Amino acid sequence: MKKKALALSLTGILALGAVTPASLTAYAVGEGPNYGGNESIQTSILYTYDEMVNYLKKQDAKQDAMQLEVIGQTVKKRDIYMAKYIKNPNNPTILFLTQQHGNEQLTTEGALEFIKHLGTGKTKGVLDNVNILIVPMLNADGAMGDVDFSLDDYIADGGRNLTRYNAVGADLNRDHVDKVHPETQALHKNVLQKYKIDYMIDLHHQGTQARRDGKLVSGSMLYPTNDKVKPEVLEKSKKLGAVVFNAVDSTGWGHLAKYNGGNGENIGRNGAAVQYDIATLLFEMRGMSDHFNESAVIGQKSNGYLIKQTITTLDAAVQAIADRSIENADISFWDTLDTQR
Repeated sequence: MKKKALALSLTGILALGAVTPASLTAYAVGEGPNYGGNESIQTSILYTYDEMVNYLKKQDAKQDAMQLEVIGQTVKKRDIYMAKYIKNPNNPTILFLTQQHGNEQLTTEGALEFIKHLGTGKTKGVLDNVNILIVPMLNADGAMGDVDFSLDDYIADGGRNLTRYNAVGADLNRDHVDKVHPETQALHKNVLQKYKIDYMIDLHHQGTQARRDGKLVSGSMLYPTNDKVKPEVLEKSKKLGAVVFNAVDSTGWGHLAKYNGGNGENIGRNGAAVQYDIATLLFEMRGMSDHFNESAVIGQKSNGYLIKQTITTLDAAVQAIADRSIENADISFWDTLDTQR
């Protein structure tokens, strides 16, 4: 049932060219149904950890260019997977990271669809010019609600509970200096330190009510803001953001703002930029799959557009790096982009 439901959603979003302007406006990401009651997302349609692993293994068997690698394990001993596309080590490399927070899953759904997309003729030639690393569901224990603390306050509708934290209640996106937890250790030791990574997009979710220009946003972005980030890394980060902004905000259904984020090096986008000189971008999609605050949970009818927004983000970044157009991206829009409210 889950795969049928998700397939129907993706069929619609991948055929956006056939959607009339009126219907597109009705269910645009920024303006779609929000939360509560029958509108809350049915978590039963989302990939479980085991379903995700089976999906990745099937794609690995189908795609000659793909290598599936286990980079470590979670607290509860779940393997953490990375999909790897490296044809030429001298090409620029981008890392996509999803679900550091276990209750932020629609970006993982989009990343999995993007992996399938990489195995089709639509991306012919791209992999000759860019290397891609994708780590979906870093926090698999939180995504499965397999934790050593109570989830009674969470409100998952139609399936499992998902929580922001890992199995022992830690926020992995605050562990990029001390690196106490096995998930963060695996990411740093076996990805960030192992590969020469030029760009990273860290995909998250935020609440449902943030606005820009009085309109609900479909997401928000931010470059690294720690004062130890090198100027050239900051500039590359802003160029990565420009590529994503131009791809998403121009669609008519995506509406992006600047995220009001912290400066600590312990945050992923800051830590990777400071410690490894990686150009980083935080992308916060609208709404969460589960949360103790009902107003933060995304509406069921908006999930397809958030998945599409993830695919658009990943595809635009890869294309711009592959053809080197990212090098000429105009970053001046950051000076006038409103911080969401």
